Amino acid sequence: MTAPETLLSVHDLTVVFPTRHGPVRAVDGLSFDVPRGRTLGIVGESGSGKSVTSMAVMGLHTGAEVSGSVILEGRELVGLPERELNRLRGRRMAMIFQDPLSSLHPYYTVGEQIAEHHRVHFGSRRAAARRRAVDALGEVGIPEPGRRAGEYPHQFSGGMRQRVMIAMALVCEPELLIADEPTTALDVTVQAQILELIARVQQERGLGVVMITHDLGVVARVAHEVLVMYGGRAAERAPVDELFAAPAHPYTRGLLDSLPRLDDRDDVPLRAIPGSPPSLLDPAPGCAFAPRCPRIAAGTGTETATATGEERTRCASERPVLAGPAGHPTACHFPAYEGVPS
Repeated sequence: MTAPETLLSVHDLTVVFPTRHGPVRAVDGLSFDVPRGRTLGIVGESGSGKSVTSMAVMGLHTGAEVSGSVILEGRELVGLPERELNRLRGRRMAMIFQDPLSSLHPYYTVGEQIAEHHRVHFGSRRAAARRRAVDALGEVGIPEPGRRAGEYPHQFSGGMRQRVMIAMALVCEPELLIADEPTTALDVTVQAQILELIARVQQERGLGVVMITHDLGVVARVAHEVLVMYGGRAAERAPVDELFAAPAHPYTRGLLDSLPRLDDRDDVPLRAIPGSPPSLLDPAPGCAFAPRCPRIAAGTGTETATATGEERTRCASERPVLAGPAGHPTACHFPAYEGVPS
């Protein structure tokens, strides 16, 4: 079978924000590919760099130092003039933001906002853009789209507002869709509907999708491949089934172990990862996860530490690189593939 065409290729992406306390390296040397028609799930704790990565791909950071390479359909985006980026945003790549209420303008109807988006990129007349906006609302499952196009964002429920954001993102038929926590604060029924909608549109149009979330259930449902981020870096990357069945990085295992299980007794506490995420202002020279790693147990209070003194020294001083089996690289000095430490 022929491998899918690569739509988006990110290589050695680094995003640094200058602050009065010093530079904050929010994304540090991140690389990944998104094939056409496939979904990459990016997961990690808050502050791991997921949303910063998506904004960097879209070229939306102001005041940040962005380096590395972001290639969309063979075209380099890093360093591209703002005017050129504006032509690509919405037309070739689009983004669904986390909070639709703050992303939609409260003074304009949803139909006007979607139609304006279409007019900017296609130069269509108002009547034609209005018809396209109504069609787009219907395509994402909003009932009576002709009437509801004349309503304002506050007149829609949270799930319907998210559908409006999807309609706006897709109205210009982009090739790449980035969804940043698209189901946050939605109940599980609406969440499932939104995910099914994105999957259906992807199948119909062959979109490449980047799904950014902290919810591993969402990843299991929609992603083909998963990139786990920690401290602005890639910790592990693997096909979704393989990642859930045999996570190799201790951080990934910690994330999966923290999920509540249906067969747990009521008195079984949730299994949280000890410690706190690393400082991006002053990153450690070695493995960012070492202070929380059960193998190292540096200050975590865990009783499962198995590392030797030499191994602890290596983890504390040497930064692990993303390496390992083809298709399942891991940034860990002592990964556990198939449950057996290498």
